[in-house]
Amino acid sequence: MVFPVALEGALKLKEISYIHAEGYPAAEMKHGPIALIDDEMPVVVIATKHGSYEKVVSNIQEVRARKGKIIAIVTEGDTQVKELADYVIEIPETDEILVPLVSVVPLQLLAYHIAVLRGCNVDQPRNLAKSVTVE
Repeated sequence: MVFPVALEGALKLKEISYIHAEGYPAAEMKHGPIALIDDEMPVVVIATKHGSYEKVVSNIQEVRARKGKIIAIVTEGDTQVKELADYVIEIPETDEILVPLVSVVPLQLLAYHIAVLRGCNVDQPRNLAKSVTVE
């Protein structure tokens, strides 16, 4: 259920900070993205206490073994991921159906602050067509 949130977070990072980013489901990390991880690769994970939590924790351990930088969005009070991640952003405990709504906000804010730090104009991103074309 959080895969679309990961896609949205990656999209916002690309749109306003011009950094390449990809969203992947936890089950697909071993099919390519893991090969890119090194000590300079930041990896943002959504590790809330719902759905595939154990799989996400396993992926975090794989990233950590490859010295990747881990930024984790976790359910408030989560100590397991907090011990593994380099940075943790806590979101409140909520019903599983609301997790995407709550977890997308920190991803959007992360993209915003990264863009500001890079000196990007977040109010007018370059090369984006924000209109609907009708034939």
